Amino acid sequence: MYVKERKDAHKLIEEFMLLANKRVAEFVFGLKKTKPRFTMVYRTHDAPDPDRLENFSLFAQKFGYKLNLANPKKISTELNKLSEDVVGKPEQNVIQGLAIRSMSKAIYTTEPLGHFGLAFAHYSHFTSPIRRYPDMMAHRLLEHYLEGGKNVAVEPVEEECKHSSAREKLAANAERASIKYKQVEYIGTHIGEQFKGVVSGLTERGIYVEIEANKCEGMIRISDIPGDTWELDKENYRIVGRGSKRIIQFGDELQVIVTSANLLDRTIDMELVDNRPESVKQRERAEREAGRGGRGARNRDGNSKGGGYKGGKGSGREGSRPRR
Repeated sequence: MYVKERKDAHKLIEEFMLLANKRVAEFVFGLKKTKPRFTMVYRTHDAPDPDRLENFSLFAQKFGYKLNLANPKKISTELNKLSEDVVGKPEQNVIQGLAIRSMSKAIYTTEPLGHFGLAFAHYSHFTSPIRRYPDMMAHRLLEHYLEGGKNVAVEPVEEECKHSSAREKLAANAERASIKYKQVEYIGTHIGEQFKGVVSGLTERGIYVEIEANKCEGMIRISDIPGDTWELDKENYRIVGRGSKRIIQFGDELQVIVTSANLLDRTIDMELVDNRPESVKQRERAEREAGRGGRGARNRDGNSKGGGYKGGKGSGREGSRPRR
């Protein structure tokens, strides 16, 4: 397994595709200067929620990145610059993943509302009709107008846009599930091995760690983290040891050992590498087992369904980039 690299050739092709999509949308929008405009399939993206954006800005500052949110018209430029600045750094996936989650989801619609993430006033999907139905819709509408056809009724096209947006979401979920399955299948051949990873999420049940070498993500249960009793500080994306006050936070690098991989549930279990003396570890294990026995029946994950932040590869991503 290897991590797919996004090379300059890929970036160049993507820029051409973005410009083609933009130009087609601008052309159809400009065919009629008054309302109602000619019906078209647009790819739109609303501005992010201000509160979520502010929380993300505060989090990015923990890594030394400052976002200027004073000018709403420059926010998309600031976010795109940040995405470029973190490329190749340990916190890349963490920062980019959380940035995407702070933003709205792109949809298909006949309303020319613009694309916030790209900072385009008009944008469509035109370049991939072989794999996306909205692109085929755009091709048919453009051909119709170029041949002198009259304006197309909005309602049927809007219904097809809503259907396409819903199917895109299902396809993205299926894609993530298939990737996770293959990751679990792969890591299952490396049980007991040690890897370097980055904290990609935190909940009351445990911390999620993404292995840098292969992007496989697993969980370390908080109850299994040695050396202290840990509490979740979800406002600051971290857990804190009650006694030691040690902090493990979103984006931290950790050494982990893969302990199990469950293909049925598509889950990976890990444990934190413990460099303390063996006598200390044995004593703590004995105390932990004695404590579990006294609490009676309790399942492995502690039956806890608390809050927190789960990072990793969420909706709207292609690799480390949002779906445009």
